[in-house]
Amino acid sequence: MSVKRIKGFADMFPPDSDAFTFMEGKAREIFGRCGFVELRTPVVEPTELFCRSIGEETDVVRKEMYTFPDRKDRSLTLRPEATAGVMRAYIEAARHTREPVSKLFTTGPMFRYERPQKGRMRQFHQINCECLGSSSPYTDADMIIALMTFLTEIGLKNLTLKVNSLGCPSCRATYKAALVAYLRSLNAEGLCEDCRRRMESNPLRVLDCKQPGCKELTAGAPTILDYNCPDCRAHFDVVTRMLAAAGVNMEQDDRLVRGLDYYCRTTFEVVSGDIGAQGSVAGGGRYDGLIRQLGGPDIPGVGFACGMERLALLLPEREAVRPDFFVAAMGGEAQDAAFLLVQRLRRAGRSGDMSHAGGGFKSQMRQADRSGARFCLILGEDELASGTVSVKDMAGGEQRKIALADIESIFA
Repeated sequence: MSVKRIKGFADMFPPDSDAFTFMEGKAREIFGRCGFVELRTPVVEPTELFCRSIGEETDVVRKEMYTFPDRKDRSLTLRPEATAGVMRAYIEAARHTREPVSKLFTTGPMFRYERPQKGRMRQFHQINCECLGSSSPYTDADMIIALMTFLTEIGLKNLTLKVNSLGCPSCRATYKAALVAYLRSLNAEGLCEDCRRRMESNPLRVLDCKQPGCKELTAGAPTILDYNCPDCRAHFDVVTRMLAAAGVNMEQDDRLVRGLDYYCRTTFEVVSGDIGAQGSVAGGGRYDGLIRQLGGPDIPGVGFACGMERLALLLPEREAVRPDFFVAAMGGEAQDAAFLLVQRLRRAGRSGDMSHAGGGFKSQMRQADRSGARFCLILGEDELASGTVSVKDMAGGEQRKIALADIESIFA
């Protein structure tokens, strides 16, 4: 019996793997222009890190994490998200003592045990950006613009940027009290089981519920922006003013929240109109209390994450990258010469291959055609004797001979 892959985990061959490589390359290019440097963190962390950062009452920690004991009976977890690991690395390396502001970019797999569906797997991939050390609203706007630039440059359309302000711990406490009072006034039986549980422990998450009944029942909930203190409102006004001035279209969404206490002030989400109800492709916000909560200094931060599987569903179809050449060798002596020609062209920066098993002329021409190469370079006894190569243009079909010494000129 053959061993099969685990449910919710995917093998990716081209073109799927090509799409991920393309997105990662674009992310490095665009976020690099914005001053981000790449950080690579482990996929396994102490379970305590996620309990302290995400919160033990969250669905992620309660239901979705891949947690297991190691041989020393320490509880370890496959990372369900990237931010906590970035914070741990930042604190452990004492980056705040080396630079006033750290701009960190990460990419890689995350793991959550939930029902697999299109665009959401148990092993999924994210692109994350975190800016640590600045509490300025201009930083929030800059992060959002960097995100929208990335999404636009990879070819996504029909996107809606939603923004909101969660206020600071002081004004959010006042809002939470008003929200809990409102929720208690409702017929709780009309809420889903999760929302009934969250009413007291995590009331902001009730506003984030996607169940139609919950959304309808809580339509009259108080608006968090109305409870922002003057400083928080001024912060949000600068963010929205700078986004508008930079030509970024946005929509203020009163129900856009984060259910974790360390989130504050600016929060944002990008939604696609092309992938149905689960349309969020990226989101983030300010989390000024997180580093302190994890035992580090009181350093502000703001960040976002993009789900790469979701993005891949929206990428426009791109033309496959074609190899430059395929070398067909006719005969034993030509095989040696063909092998050395392949190495020479690769060293010159050209992409291509040959059949190491040899084979007849028709067989090798079929391989050249299947490879998608621009040119088939044919070496036989006549070519070896005259120091030439027969070059066939695989698109037009034209064939000509060229001196072996000048072969690189065909790619000009």
